[in-house]
Amino acid sequence: MEFVVVIPARFASSRLPGKPLADICGKPMIQHVYEKAMASGASKVVIATDHQQVFDVVKGFTNDVLMTRDDHQSGTERLAEVVDLLSLNNDIIVVNVQGDEPLLAAENVSQVAALLANSSAPMATLSAAIENVDEIFNPNAVKVVSDVNKNALYFSRASIPYDRSHMYTGENNGLDIQDFQRHVGIYAYRAGFIKQYIALTPSPLEQLESLEQLRVLYHGYKIKIEQAKITPQAGVDTPDDLARVIAILQSH
Repeated sequence: MEFVVVIPARFASSRLPGKPLADICGKPMIQHVYEKAMASGASKVVIATDHQQVFDVVKGFTNDVLMTRDDHQSGTERLAEVVDLLSLNNDIIVVNVQGDEPLLAAENVSQVAALLANSSAPMATLSAAIENVDEIFNPNAVKVVSDVNKNALYFSRASIPYDRSHMYTGENNGLDIQDFQRHVGIYAYRAGFIKQYIALTPSPLEQLESLEQLRVLYHGYKIKIEQAKITPQAGVDTPDDLARVIAILQSH
């Protein structure tokens, strides 16, 4: 199975400016992500940035870095530009790994690539078990439900599925967290589908939920999904997240 990993690395971040270059145990965050992706068995790992400073730092540890436009509205649009710049064959699998995941498990990358490779779907992703009841009601934790064939049925910031016997009466402590899955933001695509995706009309569902993967389901395409074999650690969005990651890596 051959697959390529693309790591978008935007410099701008409202909560943590210059996030890809944040120092973690002597290395920039983006280098930690790159090294984890390299351990996944990918044939190539490419970092795509829109900022010269990120480009220059990345050049210090790999030549596989591309300067992309700074006017993209989504990570998928940046991915489409990378597909064009690399002239990737339509059938090759591309895994999109977020640049703020320094605790990424390499196995998650290879798992989502294999999930797509063994299906006819154009796209695949992963889920993880909900760890506590509060997470079910947290809109920042995206929930997902799937069918018996490992096809995603719907993604939502709302608490899905709706456990009528407990939620209706407000007895949230009676919820069985095993009935809920949260979405993990790692995607595998067939390269040709990335170009199709950005040509699709944005859907009202994705605009309501602010979840761009809903465009795929809205237009009738399948997204394969299965539970991650290794539960992913949370990424870095804030200075507190950064401190948590540094503490974890120092402890190892």
